[in-house]
Amino acid sequence: MRAIPLLALLLSGWSAVPAHAEEAQDWLTRLGRAEQQQSFQGTFIYERNGSFSTHDIWHRVQNGQVRERLLQLDGSAQEVVRVDGRTQCVSGTLVAGLGDSSGSPARALDPPKLKAFYDLAVIGKSRVAGRNAVIVTLTPRDPYRYGFELHLDRETALPLKSLLLNDKGQLLERFQFTQLNTSDVPGERQLQPSNDCKPVVLASNNTPQDGGAQAWHLDWLPPGFQLSRSSVRKDAQTHVVVNSLMYEDGLARFSVFLEPLDDATVNETRVQLGPTVAVSRRLDTPEGQMMATVVGEIPIGTAERIALSVRSGATPSKQ
Repeated sequence: MRAIPLLALLLSGWSAVPAHAEEAQDWLTRLGRAEQQQSFQGTFIYERNGSFSTHDIWHRVQNGQVRERLLQLDGSAQEVVRVDGRTQCVSGTLVAGLGDSSGSPARALDPPKLKAFYDLAVIGKSRVAGRNAVIVTLTPRDPYRYGFELHLDRETALPLKSLLLNDKGQLLERFQFTQLNTSDVPGERQLQPSNDCKPVVLASNNTPQDGGAQAWHLDWLPPGFQLSRSSVRKDAQTHVVVNSLMYEDGLARFSVFLEPLDDATVNETRVQLGPTVAVSRRLDTPEGQMMATVVGEIPIGTAERIALSVRSGATPSKQ
């Protein structure tokens, strides 16, 4: 895999330095701490599938709580407010990839674990949003996940730019600050949602349902992925019970959704939008036909193999 695509070279102007896995691990440890300890505000661009959007962000760490507000500046105003990584309210439909973690806490980086599935390296330095940065790459050791190129602020270790790359080194997704202020802590007014930001109501993960999420498992998992969350919810309108399983390797994440078809005619799907894939297949069970859908930022071949491995019962997954 070519870790640094030509596009990144042209845009960032990095200069090479010796690569050290230990140094990269130290930077990732600092990154994990920074997002939980450092307040900031700024403007960033987000790119996927050839489309760009611009966003303002206010991120405040206070009394052990992380509060964050995102405001999309392109088109109609759209926003999301999160507390400790969980979405509190949403206005409109934020660009896919930025507003889809309603019930999930922020991911905690575990560099020692990541080393088992990614080659970590510091490969150079760059300058982003007027700030000096160090470039850290995470190159997957197998074909089951994507690679990352992170430009971390030398002062705070916050991510100034993040590139998601496929196995050919092609750009799938870009996050990049154009302006970042780490000196001024966002105030209450800046973190206050607008009147259009509607509260998100989440069903309890502990609500018991017959045939719950633990009644499903995967016969195969990509190495390093573990079940991080499972839930069962009933659609308020259709009353259909939907089971969901979320897996992650400490960096990448995907979900499996299962719902009964009830003799409905639904086609199996295989689609990709930028880094995000959705693959579904029908399952025949003693209770009738089910549709299993895998959604996540993983290669489509990985998603297809996962979809084929969905089974009923609580048997542990094989890796």
